[in-house]
Amino acid sequence: MTVALMWEARAVPGRGGELLAWAEEQVRGLPAGPPAPVRRETFRAPQDRVLVITWWDAPYDADLPELPEPDGDLVIRAVHRWRFESVATD
Repeated sequence: MTVALMWEARAVPGRGGELLAWAEEQVRGLPAGPPAPVRRETFRAPQDRVLVITWWDAPYDADLPELPEPDGDLVIRAVHRWRFESVATD
């Protein structure tokens, strides 16, 4: 089964570049194995938002490493986190 962990944060206005750099550093710090993410991607969006998705070959309820909360002075709200499992389509 493939599980995707999504992490999304919104930076203090004007600090989106700092949040993006911080998130990329955290992603590089994820374990190389096992468990290791099968894939990782980082995205940015207007309003200084950053999204990180990691894909894992693991059960839905597996204990997987997640990105931490950034320092409170870098973000304007708590990080949003979601967990999804892949669905086979025919």
